[in-house]
Amino acid sequence: MRPEEWIGSTTTRFGETENGLSKLPSGKLLKDEINSDPTSWLGQKHLEKFGTSTEVLVKLLDPDQRLPVHYHPDRKFAKEKLQLNHGKTEAWIVLDAPAGARVGVGFKESMKKNQVAQLVKDHDSTGLLNSLAFKNVRAGDAVFVPAGVPHAIEAGIFVLELQEPTDLSILLEWDGFAVDGDKDGHLNLGFDTALDALLLDPLSQEQQLQIVSRFEQNEAASHQIFKSVADNFFRADYLTGDSKKIEPGFGLFLVLTGDGVMNFGNGEKLAVSTGDAVVIPYAAGDFSIENCAGILSRPPKA
Repeated sequence: MRPEEWIGSTTTRFGETENGLSKLPSGKLLKDEINSDPTSWLGQKHLEKFGTSTEVLVKLLDPDQRLPVHYHPDRKFAKEKLQLNHGKTEAWIVLDAPAGARVGVGFKESMKKNQVAQLVKDHDSTGLLNSLAFKNVRAGDAVFVPAGVPHAIEAGIFVLELQEPTDLSILLEWDGFAVDGDKDGHLNLGFDTALDALLLDPLSQEQQLQIVSRFEQNEAASHQIFKSVADNFFRADYLTGDSKKIEPGFGLFLVLTGDGVMNFGNGEKLAVSTGDAVVIPYAAGDFSIENCAGILSRPPKA
């Protein structure tokens, strides 16, 4: 269930106090460093709007088996039922995928709560998978997944995932996966309550068009990856060596290709290579990159 790496995380696993938090090369927790000097890390505008939350969690997912059908609560549900400020809207940026790879996003037809509850009770994985609307994906595709939408990812699809900074997942199936859904699949709410967070209707045609976008690694110019539907949750840009300077702000840069350099307005140059992940504080100032390309993940604009 967790073939994943959390990058630059200040978020803990659900129910944990430290598990999930990222450590800097110094050995100190990123969360502690941000809390000790939030202005330097996040900037004053961010602090005024969001407080000391980074507002984004970034992961690398490399599942060697299909991810189970599951979904995440939205902010309203998380606030009312879990006393948390964030739900878990997320998005996947496909970095690699086998031919014919698919993801399931949303139901094909409108469902009733009792129908889904019965599928869960019966451990009917086949029925749940058949209920989803699947779409083919390839490297460069990006899929925005609103909170409440049931989804699954087939095996072998390597993705960079951006999401709200929580670990809130509700499972609809778990047989064959290393998790006890009866115990841990419903956020300690019980399935009757947890299913109230599930979007039972299919995504509309307009929503389908909004949630899917692409980035092209062979383009020389930098460009935004997601459509505007993601703007209230997180931002992602594909950056190349031809990029203009990026404005100051907290971010996470994943190097996809090249051995290059990051030039910071308020700091020294940083040599980077394919596969490196760089946590960027606001205090580093504006920056540009040379001889490399990658994805910059950021919180919403303050």
